[in-house]
Amino acid sequence: MNKIWIFIFFFILFSNLNAEENLVYFIDKAIKNNLQLNAERKNLKSAEQNKKISRSEFLPNVTLSGDQTSTTSRNRTNQSGASLSDTNSDSENKSISLEQKIFSGFKGINTFKKSELETQKARLQLKKAEQQTIIDTAFVFYDLIYKSNNEKFNISNVNLFERQVESDNARVQKGEITLTDLAQSESSLARANADLIKAETELMSTKTNFKRVTRENAPNFENLNEKTIIDLPNSLNAALKSSKINNLSLQISKLDYEISVKKLNIEKSRLSPTASIEVSKSKNKDFSSTIDEKNDESVKATITWPILKGGENISSIKKSSLEKQRAQLILQDMKDKVTTETSNSWSNYQSSKSVLDATRAQLKAAEIANEGITLEYDSGNTRTTLEVIQSRSLLLEARIAYAKAQRDFMVSQFELAKQIGTLSQKSVKLP
Repeated sequence: MNKIWIFIFFFILFSNLNAEENLVYFIDKAIKNNLQLNAERKNLKSAEQNKKISRSEFLPNVTLSGDQTSTTSRNRTNQSGASLSDTNSDSENKSISLEQKIFSGFKGINTFKKSELETQKARLQLKKAEQQTIIDTAFVFYDLIYKSNNEKFNISNVNLFERQVESDNARVQKGEITLTDLAQSESSLARANADLIKAETELMSTKTNFKRVTRENAPNFENLNEKTIIDLPNSLNAALKSSKINNLSLQISKLDYEISVKKLNIEKSRLSPTASIEVSKSKNKDFSSTIDEKNDESVKATITWPILKGGENISSIKKSSLEKQRAQLILQDMKDKVTTETSNSWSNYQSSKSVLDATRAQLKAAEIANEGITLEYDSGNTRTTLEVIQSRSLLLEARIAYAKAQRDFMVSQFELAKQIGTLSQKSVKLP
């Protein structure tokens, strides 16, 4: 029985460790903790409150009021100048009224529909912020791997040149090479150290950016699981078709146009008549010198129709009409922009895949060439110090280029998924 519990404990332990070593884990952390995303969540809640506020236009208003007055009269005289006694009077009034708008020129309906559209827009803006957070997380994740490998490659390069300088010192003593060859090796070592310092600085910056985006400390890159699956279309036409339906920027632009239409309708409704009905009941004590108590009940119907407000309403309608035309032009431009950016993202995805294949072949060739040249140089063959240095420089460049191509290829998939509108936390999967 104890063995079973031990097995379960280690299974859970290693499962948690593996869970913290992949992109999905860090995306989940970023979605929960990213400050910009939390700000968009607050914006959505604010929009939902606006919707409730606009709904109140259709509900009755109930008002309670009351007052109590105490009056003291002193130094009173009659018309003949004789003094009168002081008096005290107390009065009390209580009232309740209910007012219901019957018609407001469809202003209430359009205001409510506008608030609904604004709530939908806030949801899309939150989803768009989530997509950007996922892309930012993917970039810092793969950039951390790239920059860590870059530092690793440069450390290895420095170690190789240090050994070469030691070896060349011994060979100079034996007369196998000249001082010029030794100077070339020492110069290459100095350059390798400078490249290492640059790589270390870039890695430090990447770790800082990683923590800003994910709110987590950068992990050891050697334990990271780089494999991630994202569903992408098989052709450019399929990508364009998906973007026309699902692209969030395009959907937000469509909502902006619909909101501008509702704003115009609201301004037009200000020229329409409005009708309301009010029912009130009041109770008055010590109402006058002859009436001690009085109860009133009243029903009042009110119709108002604005005729002239100094041209304000007409100007407001013209302003809203121009804003509607502006939103329509922006919507048309957004359609063209989404088509262009989707095509560019597709091209970038395809080209990054080709670059990845090319750099893989470049790295393989550089490794073979460097191995052969190094063996020939160490065996005292005809290879020169300069050829060895060039070979190692080409190998370093090939390693860095391949690591960068891996990062760019993965990020290009996320960018394409964002453009076609399918990128979400659930769409990023592990193999």
